[in-house]
Amino acid sequence: MAHEIILINVSGQDKPGLMSELTQSLSEFEAHILDVGQAVIHDELALGMLVRVDAANTGPLIKQVMFRANAAGSTVRVSQITNSNYGAWLEASGQTRYILTLLANGDGSKPMHAVSTLTHEFGLNIDTVRRLTDRGDAELGGRSERLCVEMRLRGRDAELAELRHKLMGVAEELVFDFSLQEDTVFRRTRRLVAFDMDSTLITEEVMDELAKRHGVGDQVSRITSRAMAGEIDFQESFRQRAKLLQGMPVATLADVACAVQLNAGAMRLIQALQHFGYKTAVISGGFQYVGEHLQTRMGIDYVYANALVSKDGLMTGEVDGPIVDAARKAELLREIALKEGISLPQTIAIGDGANDLPMLDAAGLGVAFHAKAVVRETASHAISNFGLDAVLYLIGFSDRDISQALKAQSEHR
Repeated sequence: MAHEIILINVSGQDKPGLMSELTQSLSEFEAHILDVGQAVIHDELALGMLVRVDAANTGPLIKQVMFRANAAGSTVRVSQITNSNYGAWLEASGQTRYILTLLANGDGSKPMHAVSTLTHEFGLNIDTVRRLTDRGDAELGGRSERLCVEMRLRGRDAELAELRHKLMGVAEELVFDFSLQEDTVFRRTRRLVAFDMDSTLITEEVMDELAKRHGVGDQVSRITSRAMAGEIDFQESFRQRAKLLQGMPVATLADVACAVQLNAGAMRLIQALQHFGYKTAVISGGFQYVGEHLQTRMGIDYVYANALVSKDGLMTGEVDGPIVDAARKAELLREIALKEGISLPQTIAIGDGANDLPMLDAAGLGVAFHAKAVVRETASHAISNFGLDAVLYLIGFSDRDISQALKAQSEHR
């Protein structure tokens, strides 16, 4: 028996039970659903159904669908799809898919225009758009402090490096953040988040704070400058700076550890991750003592940093064990993932400095957080205008998901 493929588009005010009415018609005429999609914006419905039906039933089916939709106050448009067009649709559905997350202050119309223009330029089609942030305050006319949307893109393999470069340019101009990821199963199954500590999880650079309190701030700064200029490597620079802390009371390190400030959104991010079952880790070129203090305070699962040797309550200026440098950070991420039975594509790493890049590259999602230009340009993803909790949007969580998680965490405590 001959079959026809038709596309049914229904629009109008959303009414409870409309889907039930329409699918009843499909069932009565034994129509086979090939694809279906629905969105409701401010009680306005947009519904599309692609169906295959016996040619003899096409007319009666269309008539009944129109009758039931019109009775609900909706408008129906029916299009016949040729076999060649259906084949082209099937081919397109197999194209590579991406997730573009856009985070902007205010209404976000200019960033949305810039992003949609670039995705079109690179041959990517926007399949769906989902808002992740709350919908604003009615008393303020629907205005909200920020807009985050998740756009699902489809197209043939795009020049992602060039696209990211152009997105970064307009992001700096219009002041918004974005993330462009391939839409794979791993993107939806992240299980481990690793943080750099100084200037990422916390606002301070602990070495600088200790040096100031011990009266060696200028000497430490000069060594840091030489390391940044490439005159000495990180391990040697760390040993030289640690040596300058010789004779400093351990109590000073304890004071600094208690005084460190979390970066905006850090606690909110950690608590939400814990509720959703993620493992968390600090992998830092800073100090183990401070990391363990944060571990107790925040419930972090793993801490790997540098341990200073002390004797009789004073620092000896020596370092205990191998120094955690750039290469060691990436190695530790792999070790934790292996221990937890987590594949690297399921990991997230967050950092701000050049010594974090190997760890960011090794992770499934590497995020440069309020980083210097060279790190933002090298990392695949960057957050420069918002707090650490914005990472939750990159994973795909909405404000509603996050609020429910934090409420459950609060009740549990």
